[in-house]
Amino acid sequence: MAARPWKLGTEKGLTFFDRPILAIESSCDETSAAIVVGRAVIANVVSSQIETHRKWGGVVPEVAARLHVESILSVVDEALAVGNISLAEVGAFAATDRPGLVGALAVGVAAAKSLAFSANKPYLGIHHLEGHICSVFGLADVIPYPNIALIASGGHTEIVHVRQFGEYEIIGQTIDDAAGEAFDKAARLLGLGYPGGPAIQAAASLNTKRYLLPRGLTGDVIDFSFSGLKTAVLRLTEREGAKLNVADAAASLQEAIVSVLVERTIRAAERVDARAIAVTGGVSANSALRTRFEGELPKVGIPCFIPPLSLCTDNAGMIGLAASVRFARGESHELTKDVQPSASL
Repeated sequence: MAARPWKLGTEKGLTFFDRPILAIESSCDETSAAIVVGRAVIANVVSSQIETHRKWGGVVPEVAARLHVESILSVVDEALAVGNISLAEVGAFAATDRPGLVGALAVGVAAAKSLAFSANKPYLGIHHLEGHICSVFGLADVIPYPNIALIASGGHTEIVHVRQFGEYEIIGQTIDDAAGEAFDKAARLLGLGYPGGPAIQAAASLNTKRYLLPRGLTGDVIDFSFSGLKTAVLRLTEREGAKLNVADAAASLQEAIVSVLVERTIRAAERVDARAIAVTGGVSANSALRTRFEGELPKVGIPCFIPPLSLCTDNAGMIGLAASVRFARGESHELTKDVQPSASL
């Protein structure tokens, strides 16, 4: 295949890599490969393990690692096919190397390193949370700095002060369960299955006030607590029994989670005088959350950036977007760099 005239792109002062990047994400239960050129995600293939883990109501790490091994090569091949490029055209390779399930991370990192070594091309390990923060680069408009990024998923709920690319400070976070975890646990109690976020959204009625559920921490705070909400749903199911209106319970639960995420993210943005808010992570796919942010932020004069659904849940596209800026800056990692199951942003 003939070489193509890939062009360097710049957006709001950021420069993006001028060659195709093959990025891999395997930190938990999705095996994903993407082709990113500049800030354009031209292929983003995700192989989900949800159906396998559904029977246990959550991710089993050993099973996740084995399924990544089974899927990784086919996912990479499909991304190249969708992107309509050859492996020889790839200019650099990236993978999520922190944080996450150690066995799962190791599969994606090993694949990316092997490809980089065989092609004699640069490799970068990317922080999973930076990937979520950079998922907004997939929008038509690029978010201004400084900004506030809400990262809400099954394993994370953080409010990050993003001063500029690469300069992050977590200024708010959950003190117990993540928002996505609260959705999962409550959905199980309500008999709605796994994963909980989509199940709750699908089941929820418009009646958000039938059951009063706690919002966790009170006062002028920007942290979160969702463990009490889980306990309250358990008590609700025990008290109501067969009389429980599941649709209204789902709506009340969703309202409890959405309201605190929106309220405290806006509070944090006002506290640091942020120029914008980004809403990222798997929970940002929730339609009620997206609608609430889009309705509330114009009232306080802060623009809202929410990535497309394809870049919300764990995916390699967001990893490629983060890598694109770093590769453009000349950054790379030695192939000896290991995975880190726990790593601060």
